[in-house]
Amino acid sequence: MGGPSDPPEGTPEGAPGGGEDEYRSVVFDESFVRAARLQEYSAEQRITDHAPAVRRRPPRSRGGLSRQALILILLIAVAFGTAVYMGLRHPYRNPAADDDPAEPLRMTVVPLAPRGEVPGTADVEQLYAHSPAAQFRSGAEGVPLPASRRTAHFSDGQVVSALFTAKDYIVRSALDPGVLTGGETRPVRALLDSGQLDQFDRSFDRPTADGRHAPTGWLVRFDPARVRLADREIRVQGTMRAAETDSSTLEVTTDHTFVYALRPAGADRDAEASLFTVRRELHFRFDRDDLRLHQAELVATHVQAGPLSCAEDSAARLRPLLAGQTAKETAPAGTDPYATGSTPVLCGTLAPGAQPKL
Repeated sequence: MGGPSDPPEGTPEGAPGGGEDEYRSVVFDESFVRAARLQEYSAEQRITDHAPAVRRRPPRSRGGLSRQALILILLIAVAFGTAVYMGLRHPYRNPAADDDPAEPLRMTVVPLAPRGEVPGTADVEQLYAHSPAAQFRSGAEGVPLPASRRTAHFSDGQVVSALFTAKDYIVRSALDPGVLTGGETRPVRALLDSGQLDQFDRSFDRPTADGRHAPTGWLVRFDPARVRLADREIRVQGTMRAAETDSSTLEVTTDHTFVYALRPAGADRDAEASLFTVRRELHFRFDRDDLRLHQAELVATHVQAGPLSCAEDSAARLRPLLAGQTAKETAPAGTDPYATGSTPVLCGTLAPGAQPKL
């Protein structure tokens, strides 16, 4: 007699445990279960089609690289190529290049002596109106940037940068009141190529008229013990031009005339003022590091200034002749042709037409 758990009909034929024993040898491991794809058929599909409900996924191809691996390799190759390119065209200054000295500035300062008395009046506007500077612009407006275009090896932006730096140097060195009468030099020094700083500093520490170390070759500088500005609106007119000299160098040439209204130091506003004229021709040179750092190499300067006395030393500071004064009948200092490395002492005559007609 069967027990409570046995089926009413008794144990089916076969091994103990009934018909389930024939499936005990089938083992569904984890990989089989994961690879299996289950699909539930509709009632109609189950009647008409006896296909198994389990389909195997196609095996993965192991013969090549996956798309993700190919993309990763491509990105690594691009990054490596970029690093090599940037290494060849490094944007920063090469330390070895810093040791190369820049070309020393060559300078010429020519004082212009008047033939008679220097004309003057208390009305500064009348001075300008009756002078060749009547149509000149005031201040930095008189130093406009010219139309420019790219060169064979320099872009439009690089040419404009060279012109802008040259203009900045002109404005700081000839229009800044702190430089003109206050003894400031830092605004001008900051724009120079590092290779010229030693020459610049020696020019102001030990000024001499040797064509290399005259402060007035670097900037316009008056003797504040003698003169002061009667009008800060200095009149200016001139030209600027940029050109490429080779694949790594831009040059800018400037030619400007500056006209200053001056009075004696300590004089009041009713004292007579006079005009002082300075013509400066500057030659700048720029490499790509100069363009990036907003600095320039000043190669040559030629300065003509008057009214001055040829007997006065114009290397350290300009000492203008003021209203009513005349130049001393004294020849300039002698030039020794036997002294090596010396430069001739130059002096010219200020044309009467350069003075106001009062």
